[in-house]
Amino acid sequence: MATTDLLPAADTGRADGGARPTATTGTGRRRIRPGRVAVNGVLLVVSVLFVLPLVWMVFASLSSTASFELSLPAPPTLDNFHAIMNAETTYRPLLNGLLLCGGATLLCVVASILAAYPLSRYRSRLRRPFLYTVLFTTGLPITAVMIPVYSMFVQVELIDSMVATTLFLAASALPIGIWLMKNFMDGVPIVLEEAARIDGANAMQSLGRVVLPLMWPGVTVVTVFTFISMWGNFFVPFVLLLSPEKLPASVSVFTFLSAHDQTQYGQLAAFSLVYTLPVVMLYLLLTRKLGGGFALGGALKG
Repeated sequence: MATTDLLPAADTGRADGGARPTATTGTGRRRIRPGRVAVNGVLLVVSVLFVLPLVWMVFASLSSTASFELSLPAPPTLDNFHAIMNAETTYRPLLNGLLLCGGATLLCVVASILAAYPLSRYRSRLRRPFLYTVLFTTGLPITAVMIPVYSMFVQVELIDSMVATTLFLAASALPIGIWLMKNFMDGVPIVLEEAARIDGANAMQSLGRVVLPLMWPGVTVVTVFTFISMWGNFFVPFVLLLSPEKLPASVSVFTFLSAHDQTQYGQLAAFSLVYTLPVVMLYLLLTRKLGGGFALGGALKG
């Protein structure tokens, strides 16, 4: 037998036994691929396009002569924030938005959990058609249904009602909530519920004590996604709410806009920064739930 046959694969320089060789130039430096440079350049341009509006908003909120141009505030001032910090301009619209979006998000998440549980755990002939119907309704634009919804609200005398608008917002977000919640619930093994059933738990106890604790990251994702989509909704409250004191912040921001170059861009930028705080706070409060994943490591042992 030859001596080279006794050598390990790593000593022969083969890729299957040793480290994979890297592409280098004659001087020992790593070769720069043109394709990677092009991709990184495109990503950099896209990132700049996203960051520039945010930078303008911060600079404009601190400038007394803000305009469409991106320029450093000279000197920086907090007058724009002092001008908007009152009940009529900021506090009441934010409270209305929290009541509308918070209540609708809570209703949507609870209803999505209750609807997704039988779709995930039970088999039926109507299960697939129902899921396809839910998937179809997620693609319907809200503008396509607002005319009949407005007519129905007028006929039943629910126009300009905060409660009715909250219910409609929850119903409009329910299809995508059910679809997402069902997919997250499918990731929880059914054997855990079977073990709970043996111990005497019913369906609701299994859902509350077994399924939900293991899918809290999924519930968090649906909650954040639903709240963000409602928080930025302008069309629904604008159509269904008539009283100025009931309008949320997503509609009241329209009051800063006017024609003939009379828009207060500094106050608009300051209000926009304050307007984003509830979403940022909600994300920071729930972000620790997103990194845990499904805690199934020790649940399936034994």
